[in-house]
Amino acid sequence: MPSTFLSRPSPLVGILIMVASTVAFAGMHAGVRYLSIEQHLHPFEIAFFRNFFGFLVLVPWFVQKGLSLLRTQRFGLHTVRALINLVAMLLFFVALSLTPLAQVQALGFTAPLFATLLAVLVLREKVFLWRWGALIVGFIGALIIIRPGLKIIDVGSLFVLSSAAIWAGTIIIIKILSRTDSSVTITAYMVLLMTPLSLIPAVFYWQWPDFEQWLWLVFVGMSGTLAQLGMAQAFRVAEATAVLPFDFMKLVWGAAIGYLLFAEVPDVGVWIGGTTIFAAATYIAYRESQTKVKPATASLSDTKVTHSESGPGP
Repeated sequence: MPSTFLSRPSPLVGILIMVASTVAFAGMHAGVRYLSIEQHLHPFEIAFFRNFFGFLVLVPWFVQKGLSLLRTQRFGLHTVRALINLVAMLLFFVALSLTPLAQVQALGFTAPLFATLLAVLVLREKVFLWRWGALIVGFIGALIIIRPGLKIIDVGSLFVLSSAAIWAGTIIIIKILSRTDSSVTITAYMVLLMTPLSLIPAVFYWQWPDFEQWLWLVFVGMSGTLAQLGMAQAFRVAEATAVLPFDFMKLVWGAAIGYLLFAEVPDVGVWIGGTTIFAAATYIAYRESQTKVKPATASLSDTKVTHSESGPGP
Protein backbone atom coordinates (compact mmCIF):
# COMPACT_ATOMS: atom_id res chain seq x y z
CA MET A 1 0.00 0.00 0.00
CA PRO A 2 1.28 3.55 -0.71
CA SER A 3 3.25 5.03 2.18
CA THR A 4 1.25 8.26 1.87
CA PHE A 5 -1.92 6.33 2.66
CA LEU A 6 -0.39 4.41 5.57
CA SER A 7 0.90 7.61 7.17
CA ARG A 8 -2.33 9.60 6.72
CA PRO A 9 -3.88 10.56 10.10
CA SER A 10 -7.26 8.88 9.95
CA PRO A 11 -9.29 6.52 12.16
CA LEU A 12 -10.15 4.37 9.13
CA VAL A 13 -6.51 4.03 8.12
CA GLY A 14 -5.58 3.16 11.68
CA ILE A 15 -8.30 0.52 11.86
CA LEU A 16 -7.26 -1.07 8.56
CA ILE A 17 -3.62 -1.22 9.66
CA MET A 18 -4.65 -2.64 13.04
CA VAL A 19 -6.72 -5.44 11.50
CA ALA A 20 -3.91 -6.32 9.09
CA SER A 21 -1.49 -6.41 12.01
CA THR A 22 -3.70 -8.78 14.01
CA VAL A 23 -3.66 -11.16 11.04
CA ALA A 24 0.15 -10.98 10.96
CA PHE A 25 0.40 -11.55 14.70
CA ALA A 26 -1.93 -14.55 14.58
CA GLY A 27 0.04 -15.99 11.68
CA MET A 28 3.32 -15.56 13.52
CA HIS A 29 1.96 -17.20 16.67
CA ALA A 30 0.62 -20.13 14.63
CA GLY A 31 4.04 -20.49 13.00
CA VAL A 32 5.75 -20.60 16.39
CA ARG A 33 3.32 -23.25 17.64
CA TYR A 34 3.71 -25.34 14.48
CA LEU A 35 7.52 -25.22 14.60
CA SER A 36 7.62 -26.14 18.27
CA ILE A 37 5.07 -28.97 18.44
CA GLU A 38 5.19 -30.35 14.88
CA GLN A 39 8.78 -29.61 13.85
CA HIS A 40 10.28 -29.98 17.34
CA LEU A 41 12.34 -26.80 17.29
CA HIS A 42 12.93 -25.27 20.70
CA PRO A 43 11.07 -21.97 21.31
CA PHE A 44 14.36 -20.25 22.23
CA GLU A 45 15.81 -21.03 18.80
CA ILE A 46 12.59 -19.92 17.12
CA ALA A 47 12.83 -16.63 19.03
CA PHE A 48 16.32 -16.03 17.69
CA PHE A 49 15.29 -16.61 14.07
CA ARG A 50 12.17 -14.50 14.59
CA ASN A 51 14.46 -11.58 15.42
CA PHE A 52 17.07 -12.41 12.77
CA PHE A 53 14.67 -12.72 9.84
CA GLY A 54 12.45 -9.98 11.21
CA PHE A 55 15.29 -7.53 10.83
CA LEU A 56 15.50 -8.34 7.12
CA VAL A 57 12.08 -6.73 6.71
CA LEU A 58 13.69 -3.42 7.69
CA VAL A 59 16.51 -3.63 5.15
CA PRO A 60 14.58 -1.63 2.49
CA TRP A 61 14.21 1.24 4.97
CA PHE A 62 17.94 1.16 5.68
CA VAL A 63 18.73 1.14 1.95
CA GLN A 64 16.48 4.14 1.42
CA LYS A 65 17.34 6.21 4.50
CA GLY A 66 20.67 4.81 5.62
CA LEU A 67 21.72 4.87 9.24
CA SER A 68 19.47 7.85 9.92
CA LEU A 69 16.89 5.29 11.10
CA LEU A 70 19.14 4.61 14.08
CA ARG A 71 19.44 8.23 15.11
CA THR A 72 18.31 8.45 18.71
CA GLN A 73 19.19 10.13 21.98
CA ARG A 74 17.86 7.24 24.02
CA PHE A 75 20.04 4.25 23.21
CA GLY A 76 20.09 3.19 26.86
CA LEU A 77 16.31 3.11 27.01
CA HIS A 78 16.23 1.08 23.78
CA THR A 79 18.60 -1.42 25.39
CA VAL A 80 16.47 -1.75 28.52
CA ARG A 81 13.40 -2.22 26.37
CA ALA A 82 15.16 -4.96 24.34
CA LEU A 83 16.21 -6.90 27.45
CA ILE A 84 12.74 -6.78 28.99
CA ASN A 85 11.16 -7.55 25.64
CA LEU A 86 13.37 -10.62 25.17
CA VAL A 87 12.33 -12.15 28.50
CA ALA A 88 8.65 -11.56 27.65
CA MET A 89 9.16 -13.06 24.17
CA LEU A 90 10.87 -16.22 25.45
CA LEU A 91 8.11 -16.84 27.98
CA PHE A 92 5.44 -16.20 25.36
CA PHE A 93 7.02 -18.52 22.78
CA VAL A 94 7.33 -21.30 25.35
CA ALA A 95 3.65 -20.76 26.19
CA LEU A 96 2.74 -21.12 22.51
CA SER A 97 4.41 -24.54 22.50
CA LEU A 98 2.29 -25.65 25.45
CA THR A 99 -1.11 -23.95 25.23
CA PRO A 100 -3.78 -23.63 22.48
CA LEU A 101 -3.59 -20.47 20.35
CA ALA A 102 -6.91 -18.94 21.36
CA GLN A 103 -6.16 -19.32 25.06
CA VAL A 104 -2.74 -17.70 24.63
CA GLN A 105 -4.32 -14.81 22.73
CA ALA A 106 -7.03 -14.33 25.35
CA LEU A 107 -4.63 -14.26 28.29
CA GLY A 108 -2.31 -11.98 26.35
CA PHE A 109 -4.92 -9.24 26.61
CA THR A 110 -3.99 -8.88 30.29
CA ALA A 111 -0.84 -6.91 29.37
CA PRO A 112 -2.53 -3.47 29.42
CA LEU A 113 -4.13 -4.38 32.76
CA PHE A 114 -0.72 -5.15 34.21
CA ALA A 115 0.57 -1.89 32.71
CA THR A 116 -2.23 0.05 34.37
CA LEU A 117 -1.42 -1.59 37.70
CA LEU A 118 2.27 -0.82 37.18
CA ALA A 119 1.53 2.84 36.47
CA VAL A 120 -0.50 3.09 39.67
CA LEU A 121 1.98 1.30 41.93
CA VAL A 122 5.30 2.44 40.46
CA LEU A 123 4.53 5.78 38.79
CA ARG A 124 2.13 6.79 41.58
CA GLU A 125 -0.58 7.83 39.15
CA LYS A 126 -3.86 8.99 40.63
CA VAL A 127 -6.20 6.10 41.42
CA PHE A 128 -9.78 6.36 40.19
CA LEU A 129 -12.47 4.00 41.44
CA TRP A 130 -13.44 3.04 37.90
CA ARG A 131 -9.82 2.09 37.17
CA TRP A 132 -9.69 -0.33 40.09
CA GLY A 133 -13.07 -1.71 39.05
CA ALA A 134 -11.90 -2.34 35.50
CA LEU A 135 -8.72 -4.00 36.72
CA ILE A 136 -10.67 -6.32 39.00
CA VAL A 137 -13.06 -7.25 36.19
CA GLY A 138 -10.16 -7.86 33.81
CA PHE A 139 -8.31 -10.17 36.16
CA ILE A 140 -11.57 -11.99 36.90
CA GLY A 141 -11.61 -12.69 33.17
CA ALA A 142 -8.19 -14.33 33.49
CA LEU A 143 -9.50 -16.48 36.34
CA ILE A 144 -12.44 -17.53 34.15
CA ILE A 145 -9.99 -18.84 31.57
CA ILE A 146 -7.64 -20.57 34.01
CA ARG A 147 -10.35 -21.65 36.49
CA PRO A 148 -8.04 -22.54 39.38
CA GLY A 149 -9.54 -25.22 41.60
CA LEU A 150 -11.88 -26.39 38.86
CA LYS A 151 -9.20 -27.68 36.51
CA ILE A 152 -5.45 -28.15 36.53
CA ILE A 153 -3.66 -24.88 35.87
CA ASP A 154 -1.47 -25.44 32.84
CA VAL A 155 2.06 -24.11 32.89
CA GLY A 156 1.57 -22.40 29.52
CA SER A 157 -1.12 -20.11 30.93
CA LEU A 158 1.17 -19.08 33.76
CA PHE A 159 3.90 -18.33 31.23
CA VAL A 160 1.51 -16.12 29.24
CA LEU A 161 0.52 -14.17 32.34
CA SER A 162 4.17 -13.80 33.36
CA SER A 163 5.02 -12.60 29.87
CA ALA A 164 2.16 -10.08 29.96
CA ALA A 165 3.27 -8.77 33.35
CA ILE A 166 6.86 -8.30 32.14
CA TRP A 167 5.69 -6.79 28.88
CA ALA A 168 3.72 -4.19 30.84
CA GLY A 169 7.00 -2.47 31.65
CA THR A 170 7.89 -2.18 27.99
CA ILE A 171 4.55 -0.59 27.18
CA ILE A 172 5.55 2.50 29.14
CA ILE A 173 9.03 2.50 27.58
CA ILE A 174 7.64 2.26 24.05
CA LYS A 175 5.34 5.23 24.58
CA ILE A 176 8.18 7.31 25.99
CA LEU A 177 10.37 6.40 23.01
CA SER A 178 7.59 7.25 20.55
CA ARG A 179 7.76 10.90 21.65
CA THR A 180 11.09 11.30 19.85
CA ASP A 181 11.63 8.18 17.70
CA SER A 182 9.62 6.82 14.78
CA SER A 183 7.94 3.42 14.84
CA VAL A 184 10.57 2.13 12.38
CA THR A 185 13.42 3.32 14.62
CA ILE A 186 11.84 1.72 17.70
CA THR A 187 11.31 -1.57 15.86
CA ALA A 188 14.78 -1.44 14.27
CA TYR A 189 16.48 -1.13 17.63
CA MET A 190 14.32 -3.90 19.00
CA VAL A 191 15.44 -6.45 16.41
CA LEU A 192 19.01 -5.12 16.23
CA LEU A 193 19.51 -5.59 19.96
CA MET A 194 17.31 -8.62 20.49
CA THR A 195 18.91 -10.68 17.70
CA PRO A 196 22.32 -11.10 19.40
CA LEU A 197 20.72 -11.23 22.84
CA SER A 198 18.33 -14.03 21.82
CA LEU A 199 21.19 -16.05 20.33
CA ILE A 200 22.62 -16.62 23.83
CA PRO A 201 19.77 -18.86 25.13
CA ALA A 202 19.24 -20.36 21.65
CA VAL A 203 22.73 -21.93 21.44
CA PHE A 204 21.89 -24.26 24.34
CA TYR A 205 19.09 -25.86 22.29
CA TRP A 206 20.52 -25.41 18.80
CA GLN A 207 19.71 -27.68 15.87
CA TRP A 208 20.12 -26.77 12.24
CA PRO A 209 16.71 -26.34 10.52
CA ASP A 210 15.79 -28.31 7.43
CA PHE A 211 14.32 -26.71 4.31
CA GLU A 212 10.70 -26.67 5.50
CA GLN A 213 11.71 -25.28 8.87
CA TRP A 214 13.71 -22.51 7.20
CA LEU A 215 10.59 -21.45 5.29
CA TRP A 216 8.52 -21.34 8.47
CA LEU A 217 11.21 -19.44 10.34
CA VAL A 218 11.36 -16.80 7.59
CA PHE A 219 7.58 -16.50 7.76
CA VAL A 220 7.61 -16.10 11.54
CA GLY A 221 10.32 -13.45 11.43
CA MET A 222 8.84 -11.37 8.64
CA SER A 223 5.22 -11.55 9.82
CA GLY A 224 6.28 -10.64 13.36
CA THR A 225 8.13 -7.50 12.32
CA LEU A 226 5.39 -6.43 9.91
CA ALA A 227 2.88 -6.87 12.73
CA GLN A 228 5.06 -4.75 15.02
CA LEU A 229 5.34 -1.97 12.47
CA GLY A 230 1.64 -2.08 11.73
CA MET A 231 0.55 -1.85 15.35
CA ALA A 232 2.91 1.02 16.07
CA GLN A 233 1.76 2.88 12.93
CA ALA A 234 -1.92 2.32 13.76
CA PHE A 235 -1.44 4.14 17.07
CA ARG A 236 0.45 6.95 15.34
CA VAL A 237 -2.24 7.75 12.75
CA ALA A 238 -5.33 7.27 14.93
CA GLU A 239 -6.44 7.54 18.54
CA ALA A 240 -5.93 4.43 20.63
CA THR A 241 -9.64 4.33 21.46
CA ALA A 242 -10.44 4.10 17.74
CA VAL A 243 -8.11 1.22 16.88
CA LEU A 244 -7.78 -0.71 20.15
CA PRO A 245 -11.18 -2.50 19.90
CA PHE A 246 -9.99 -4.19 16.71
CA ASP A 247 -7.11 -5.81 18.56
CA PHE A 248 -9.75 -8.34 19.67
CA MET A 249 -9.45 -9.84 16.18
CA LYS A 250 -6.30 -11.60 17.38
CA LEU A 251 -8.49 -13.90 19.46
CA VAL A 252 -10.76 -14.57 16.46
CA TRP A 253 -7.88 -15.34 14.11
CA GLY A 254 -6.15 -17.42 16.78
CA ALA A 255 -9.26 -19.53 17.32
CA ALA A 256 -9.76 -20.00 13.57
CA ILE A 257 -6.15 -20.94 12.86
CA GLY A 258 -5.99 -23.16 15.94
CA TYR A 259 -9.04 -25.07 14.73
CA LEU A 260 -7.86 -25.41 11.13
CA LEU A 261 -4.23 -26.32 11.79
CA PHE A 262 -4.24 -27.97 15.21
CA ALA A 263 -7.86 -29.12 15.70
CA GLU A 264 -8.10 -26.89 18.78
CA VAL A 265 -11.58 -25.93 19.93
CA PRO A 266 -11.52 -23.23 22.63
CA ASP A 267 -14.06 -23.81 25.36
CA VAL A 268 -16.66 -21.24 26.34
CA GLY A 269 -14.49 -20.09 29.26
CA VAL A 270 -11.80 -18.85 26.87
CA TRP A 271 -14.33 -16.75 24.95
CA ILE A 272 -16.02 -15.36 28.05
CA GLY A 273 -12.76 -14.70 29.84
CA GLY A 274 -11.05 -13.25 26.77
CA THR A 275 -13.98 -10.94 26.09
CA THR A 276 -14.05 -9.84 29.73
CA ILE A 277 -10.31 -9.07 29.79
CA PHE A 278 -10.47 -7.22 26.50
CA ALA A 279 -13.55 -5.22 27.51
CA ALA A 280 -11.84 -4.12 30.73
CA ALA A 281 -8.69 -3.04 28.88
CA THR A 282 -10.71 -1.17 26.26
CA TYR A 283 -12.79 0.55 28.95
CA ILE A 284 -9.62 1.75 30.68
CA ALA A 285 -8.37 3.10 27.35
CA TYR A 286 -11.60 4.97 26.74
CA ARG A 287 -11.80 6.46 30.22
CA GLU A 288 -8.16 7.53 30.12
CA SER A 289 -8.81 9.40 26.87
CA GLN A 290 -11.71 11.21 28.52
CA THR A 291 -9.99 12.07 31.79
CA LYS A 292 -8.59 15.57 32.13
CA VAL A 293 -5.05 15.22 33.49
CA LYS A 294 -1.79 17.09 33.34
CA PRO A 295 0.13 16.69 30.07
CA ALA A 296 3.02 14.74 31.64
CA THR A 297 0.63 12.36 33.36
CA ALA A 298 -1.45 11.97 30.25
CA SER A 299 1.55 10.77 28.28
CA LEU A 300 2.24 8.05 30.83
CA SER A 301 -1.43 7.12 31.07
CA ASP A 302 -1.51 6.56 27.33
CA THR A 303 0.98 3.73 27.76
CA LYS A 304 -1.59 1.61 29.50
CA VAL A 305 -3.49 0.96 26.33
CA THR A 306 -0.65 0.46 23.89
CA HIS A 307 -0.11 -3.23 24.58
CA SER A 308 -0.95 -3.72 20.92
CA GLU A 309 2.16 -1.87 19.84
CA SER A 310 3.50 -5.38 19.91
CA GLY A 311 2.06 -7.34 22.71
CA PRO A 312 3.82 -9.94 24.73
CA GLY A 313 4.40 -12.00 21.66
CA PRO A 314 6.47 -9.66 19.52
